[in-house]
Amino acid sequence: RRKVDSEGRRFQDRWKVEYFFTEIENHCVCLICQETVAVYKEFNVKRHYQSRHSTYDKLTGHDRSEKLKQLEAVLIECVMKMVENICPEKKQEFANICLARNTVARRIEEISSDIKRQLTSKGVDFDFFSIACDESTDLSDTAQLLIFMRGVDDEMNVTEELLDLQSLTDQTRGKDLFVSVSSAIDDMKLPWNKVTGIITDGAPAMVGERSGLSTLICNKVIEEGGKAIKLHCIIHQQVLCAKHLKYDHVMKPVLKTINFIRSKALCHRQFKQFLLDIQAEYEDVLYHNDVRWLSRGSALQRFYSLRKEIGEFLETKGQPMRELSDPIWLADLGFLVDITKHLNVLNTSLQGKDAAVNQLYSHLKAFGTKLQLFIRQLSQTQPNTIHFSALQEIMNSFPQDNISAQTSRYAADIASLAGEFKRRFQDFAAIEKEISLFSSPFSVDPDDAPDQLQLELIELHCDSELRSRHQQLSLVNFYRQLDKSQFQEIRTLTKKMLSLFGSTYMCEKTFSAMNFNKNRMRTRLSDSHLCDILRIKT
Repeated sequence: RRKVDSEGRRFQDRWKVEYFFTEIENHCVCLICQETVAVYKEFNVKRHYQSRHSTYDKLTGHDRSEKLKQLEAVLIECVMKMVENICPEKKQEFANICLARNTVARRIEEISSDIKRQLTSKGVDFDFFSIACDESTDLSDTAQLLIFMRGVDDEMNVTEELLDLQSLTDQTRGKDLFVSVSSAIDDMKLPWNKVTGIITDGAPAMVGERSGLSTLICNKVIEEGGKAIKLHCIIHQQVLCAKHLKYDHVMKPVLKTINFIRSKALCHRQFKQFLLDIQAEYEDVLYHNDVRWLSRGSALQRFYSLRKEIGEFLETKGQPMRELSDPIWLADLGFLVDITKHLNVLNTSLQGKDAAVNQLYSHLKAFGTKLQLFIRQLSQTQPNTIHFSALQEIMNSFPQDNISAQTSRYAADIASLAGEFKRRFQDFAAIEKEISLFSSPFSVDPDDAPDQLQLELIELHCDSELRSRHQQLSLVNFYRQLDKSQFQEIRTLTKKMLSLFGSTYMCEKTFSAMNFNKNRMRTRLSDSHLCDILRIKT
């Protein structure tokens, strides 16, 4: 005999809207009368609907969808009331029951749609906005272009949100990226003449002089009567500067040793047990990943802290590391550990959401001043290594070796690093005057200010009450309280500066969320659902 259970029939999502049915515990239940249809068969579901609830045929489109939501809410409410009456102690357990996958997907879509609607309504009030773009490939080899927006309204309120996620299934040239960004901006009904800048990760397709995304965006803004600036992410540039200090004669032996210890399971287990037996400070060495910003400093610091234990372990394995007995090599290792630590501190200070461009640039200038201090201290006849603790420890461990003679070489390396910082950050240096005027208006000479700001700046300097407010209030609150008619040009400059991105940090953070959600077990996640998830996540 034919068995219905073996036919593999399933509930169809479209039955919800067409016939007002839902699936509960493998049963097909009518949302209107709560009766159950025995078999997952469209003929049975349709017959029940047409014979008992045909009056609902007059509902179409949006009205029908809204009615479906109401019926589902009533069903949930009825279940919870029944639970309260029969077994109130189980109410929380019923409330924690996982929703059906289609219900979860629909709610994610609705939340994302509502966030987008709110962002669209806020965008109407933006006086200026900038965009941050970055592109990466997901596990299904689809190029995903993230577009973030940072907008400022007349009251100096800053909104930093995901504008869109554009999926590219073909080439990722500058003009292809431009079409995607244009689509996102036009879809949000944002005027092009209000774009103040674009920041990218510095990839060729992003920053090409003729057909790069940044160039095409700036040309489009000029055509619409505005002016936008191109910036290269301050964090990406800092990482590139950090790679300027190669020190391959140090890094290669360190990485070779780390890989020797961790690449083979038996060796790795024995090393960890060895550290446990001698009660070492740390339990293991760290792998180095060139993609991760802070990886190099963390791996070097851990290797330096365990250098004696590593040397002893390698001796037992018959693989002695001769560099660990060379004072000059150890001094180079100590110097690299210290300077990389300073670079990691800078990198960490540049990370974070809602950071204004003047804050990021101030960290950068401070680091440049620190480098000049290091150069002076290491160039002295009696070198001062107070800010290089690892190097100082090595020098104290080998007093008979003339390690202090190496400090002039370290000073030259730091000078080369400082030159690389100066060379790379020319885009931020080009707007340094505007940044200084925005962050310290009372310290800027009116003669050095743009012509349209000079008279207002003189008025600002001569007002002792405003000078007092500038010292007491936060920068944004100070500008909020300026008279709109008296300081119109200064307020305009302020809004432009507040609207600028300083880094693509939010893009990098969102890509991490993308890889977490669209992983090897969920590669079939659609592009639209991925966009909804990331919009909610950010």
